[in-house]
Amino acid sequence: MKTVKIGNSNWRTSNVALGIMRMGTLPVPRAVEALQAAHEAGINFIDSADIYGNDPQLGRGSSEIHFGQAFKQSGLQREDFYIQSKGGLYANLDNKITRYDSSKHQLISAVDGILKRMGIDYLDSFLIHRPDPLMEPAEIAAAFDELQAAGKVWHFGVSNFNPQQIAMLQEAVDQKLLVDQVQFGLCHTGMIDFGLHTNMTDTGAINHDGGLIEYTRRVGMTIQTWSPFQYGTFAGTFINNDKFPELNAELAKLADKYGVSKNAIAVAWILRHPAHMQVLLGTMNPDHIKDSAAGSDVTLTRQEWYDLYLAAGHDLP
Repeated sequence: MKTVKIGNSNWRTSNVALGIMRMGTLPVPRAVEALQAAHEAGINFIDSADIYGNDPQLGRGSSEIHFGQAFKQSGLQREDFYIQSKGGLYANLDNKITRYDSSKHQLISAVDGILKRMGIDYLDSFLIHRPDPLMEPAEIAAAFDELQAAGKVWHFGVSNFNPQQIAMLQEAVDQKLLVDQVQFGLCHTGMIDFGLHTNMTDTGAINHDGGLIEYTRRVGMTIQTWSPFQYGTFAGTFINNDKFPELNAELAKLADKYGVSKNAIAVAWILRHPAHMQVLLGTMNPDHIKDSAAGSDVTLTRQEWYDLYLAAGHDLP
């Protein structure tokens, strides 16, 4: 398992991480198996959010409750994982998200809840989950300072922010924002499509993200990629999907060449980008965790990277 430096820090972790969004649906013994499989594959980074899981009895955050129980039973130690979570979304009594909330009270309350559910003393990193149009940077700065001074959070970042939102917040906070977590993968490539279509008027030329990849590379932030095997936004996976015959044929060819799975090749495609991203896996299947993580050790050639891009239905002008 290769490592990646997280932002402008000396913090290095596995370049493939395990996201536990679906852990709230698992019986605890199966959650234990998922954590052990990740550890055996060389993954030492866990990603969560305070809203993950919506168990009828446990409510929002059930994924972190199951994680906490599974972690205790797994035989693993706190130092085996860097643990990250996200907060800043507010759910009402019906567990429906009704607002994004980056107020000081909400952020501190979110971290306290996360630590309690997970059964841990601190987070290695905490991200603001979504950009709040009502956010007050000075209030966020006060929350970050308090959380860091109390030893509850060591590092900070954001999720689904564009460059101007990041820059505005970074000007207010003393801590370096190390991470921006966004969707990226073979079938969600808008962040690179518009660059290839510069000075054109077709759909690919639309800049939806504000030059996010280029910005994060310039300021030294790490992009964490969620839903790397999805097309659209939660529309489904492209792996072994009849809607993507050319892509699956190319994935199969390279999987055979490198002796890994299609999932591993899709992971390797993301990791081949010189932005040095970190891939978040969402599966809870131990075998799928291991076979996807193997993509960390595959280095595609430039032509193979482009062949996959084209096979996914993208074009080169």
